[in-house]
Amino acid sequence: MKAAPRKKAQGFSLLELMLSAALFLLVAGMAFSLLGTSQKRYHTDSQVLNSFQEARLGLDQIVRDVNDSGYPPANRFSVLPTANFYAVTPVAWSAGYPGAPCSIGVTCTSPGDFDLIVETQFDNTGVQWIRYQLPAGTTTLLRGVVPKVVGVDPVAATGAAGVMIPYIQNVMNNGTGTQIATIRATYPAMFPGGVPVPLFSYTCDVGGGGTPTACPAAGAFNAPVNIRDVEVTLIVQPLDRDLQTQRLRVVELHGRGRRVNPNQ
Repeated sequence: MKAAPRKKAQGFSLLELMLSAALFLLVAGMAFSLLGTSQKRYHTDSQVLNSFQEARLGLDQIVRDVNDSGYPPANRFSVLPTANFYAVTPVAWSAGYPGAPCSIGVTCTSPGDFDLIVETQFDNTGVQWIRYQLPAGTTTLLRGVVPKVVGVDPVAATGAAGVMIPYIQNVMNNGTGTQIATIRATYPAMFPGGVPVPLFSYTCDVGGGGTPTACPAAGAFNAPVNIRDVEVTLIVQPLDRDLQTQRLRVVELHGRGRRVNPNQ
């Protein structure tokens, strides 16, 4: 019996191969484009998250320091030790410390909008001065800790070489006019009036059971010894712009420290 003839195998035509290759390139291009977009979004979101976490941790520490300020007070001791071992005041100041309190926002070097020194027991060696400072036109918040020394100005002691070290990067509160204008172009509600936003805002006890009042509106009570609350505002900008939109990404955080110790 004669075998049936085999059919000749049919391959792909050149046109079919070209269409298949074009379709593959189109799908691959879309996939790589989506991957690139995802990578840019991940990079931007990671930077924002890192800036947020750094600022959040820094803000929490500032609030804790304010909450602990003025400890231990003089009235804790039955026999008063040397002044290095108790807090004369929750918030230290310059000039005139400790004899003559200055006026906040008027004659004080510290405390100020971008400069705060709290006096608190840091360890068993005695009371410490803890200072936070954001110099004008800079974007690095500094922090320094030194032992309290009787007869020494707190600003001078904390301002000594090597004391103040970088604490939080890219803090824009006290940036230059150009930096502020650039941020306002994307976030118009930030920096009202185009001026720096205070890092620290203070509320003072006014005595006689009166309602605590924002300093320096506290009048005769506008002095560091009367500070009750410290409002902290941190405006932080990641290093790079959004890789997709090229817009700035800015994080604004708020916290409030409230000292629990009485006026000294």
